[in-house]
Amino acid sequence: MIAELGLAALWLAATLALLQAVAGFMSWRENGGALTALIKPVAVAQGVLCLISFGALLYLFYVTDLSVLLVASNSHVDKPMIFKIAGTWGNHEGSMLLWLTILSLSGAAIALFEKRLDRPTLWASLFAQALLALGFFAFLLFSSNPFERLNPAPESGAGLNPLLQDVGLAFHPPTLYIGYVGLSIAFSFAVGALLTGKVGPAFARAMRPWVLLAWIFLTVGIAAGSYWAYYELGWGGWWFWDPVENASLMPWLAATALLHSVAVLAVRDALRAWTIMLALVAFAMSMAGTFLVRSGILTSVHTFAVDPERGAFILALLLFYIGGALALFGLRIGSVREGKQFNLLSREGGIVANNIFLSVILAVVLVGTLWPLAAEAMGEKISVGPPYFNRATVPIGLLLMLALMVGPLLRWRSDDGARLKRVIVPAMAALVTGILLFVQWPSAGLFPILSLSLAVGLAIASILPLVGRNLLRTPLTTWGMALAHFGLAVSIAGMATESGWSSERLAAMRVGEEAKIAGWTVTLKNVKPVAGDNWVAIEGEAVARNGDFTATLTPQARQFFQPAQQTSEAALLTRWNGQLYVVLAPVDGDNFDRWQVRLWWKPFVTFIWLGAAIIAFGGFLALIGRARLLRRRKKADESWGYA
Repeated sequence: MIAELGLAALWLAATLALLQAVAGFMSWRENGGALTALIKPVAVAQGVLCLISFGALLYLFYVTDLSVLLVASNSHVDKPMIFKIAGTWGNHEGSMLLWLTILSLSGAAIALFEKRLDRPTLWASLFAQALLALGFFAFLLFSSNPFERLNPAPESGAGLNPLLQDVGLAFHPPTLYIGYVGLSIAFSFAVGALLTGKVGPAFARAMRPWVLLAWIFLTVGIAAGSYWAYYELGWGGWWFWDPVENASLMPWLAATALLHSVAVLAVRDALRAWTIMLALVAFAMSMAGTFLVRSGILTSVHTFAVDPERGAFILALLLFYIGGALALFGLRIGSVREGKQFNLLSREGGIVANNIFLSVILAVVLVGTLWPLAAEAMGEKISVGPPYFNRATVPIGLLLMLALMVGPLLRWRSDDGARLKRVIVPAMAALVTGILLFVQWPSAGLFPILSLSLAVGLAIASILPLVGRNLLRTPLTTWGMALAHFGLAVSIAGMATESGWSSERLAAMRVGEEAKIAGWTVTLKNVKPVAGDNWVAIEGEAVARNGDFTATLTPQARQFFQPAQQTSEAALLTRWNGQLYVVLAPVDGDNFDRWQVRLWWKPFVTFIWLGAAIIAFGGFLALIGRARLLRRRKKADESWGYA
């Protein structure tokens, strides 16, 4: 009964999406009309119905209703409760329903809270949002029904991929999806503004908080996924340049460029066409990521679908939405008035440089991700891996860091260069750091040394906009910018040190033997069997010593039964200056006298995720600052009788 309720709610929501699209289109074309009053309540009702549908699926996983095919295929009666619940979106159909629910709730949020867009643009934007929803409703209802029944029902269920049976599944996909789908609002606003021709500061001020919110969640989601892969896969890496990892990075790069561009349009009425294009590209990257994950053309722990018909359906949606939006851009951008001019040496110029570097990195990642797929389609197998991505993106990233050091110190519109004297301190700090690192550790490599040196310079430069201000009266938006840039410097410092100064040791050890790495002595004290809710494991007891400090680590080699799969559970020891990473495995299948112990010492690797948290917190402060500024302006208008 619950499954039928969820399916019925999904059909009703799809019907309302169609009604919203018709009402939005007619209202925009007729500048009002009989259906105008329906747009907002229909958008809200659609979001509520989608939430009911997703809640029904969540309940089916909670009670492990094995008469539902999706539950039987992705859950098990003995699975821990947290993984039963998180398993709701740990599969193709459930993740798409979560995507659609967030999309519909986004449309409801626009209808309820967006007050700054003029009415024709709002109606056109809700029309575009409804069109997006209709495509995904069709995809779920006709190609990927999450409520399909199974008769007869199995006794226990097939279970969930063991690599997904981690708390990361409860956190990583929802935050990432909020970021992905949040970019749909920017897309809909851009389409609405193109239809009405009203691209200007008011449009940008309306779009900016939605873009900022999506960008915050994208940042958190990518960082969470990076850390999840780091400790769960047992290979000691935090980024593998996997095509699906790239699929989350590309929207973030586009959203970062869009966030800077929309700020220029909101404050200085410049970069109108560039802002519209970036809004379309950012959502296009989200759609491309959806296609890669669910088309079946990739084999990865990230991917869900292996049915080419589903991939063709998503590809058709991608071509329709993005192709249509780009065609609309080509037809209508000529009617958009040019924004105000600015000198190359200005803050706008710095932001343009920043966006160019971000766009080049995006293009490099996009080509490196899609080229092997295109080559395979033409009958040729090629591999594009970390060497290509690192060599192609790192030099551009270094230029981006230089632009970030200079840009925020410049004045709007035009600058005489006097403020550039303030860059001397961070530039000298970067130069001295680079010289010291090269003298002390020449084998670390050129890129790690340059990256760490510029990270030091960027960290200092990021706080310069706060120097000389009354910090208690400094706007939260300025604090947010400074913290976001500082967090980026922290993350890059972590990436550089992990890349250039990590140590690795692989040892075949008996109980009682020890291995040394980077000042640590690790002794294998014991190996014993342990059991969990749905797995058994061999657990090692490793004692790590560094000077007077001693700690015990317990890496595991696990065997899951449903489905049958072996995994490595790494043990991590976190210190202020890095992490000791330990993985345990039998040397071979028949000899349990010796154990393969892989050790890594990764200096300051935690800075990668600490920096991401600082970036997201900076974005959150900026979001609060915008909300407070809007509230103050509203009160001022009311006091003058403008409300």
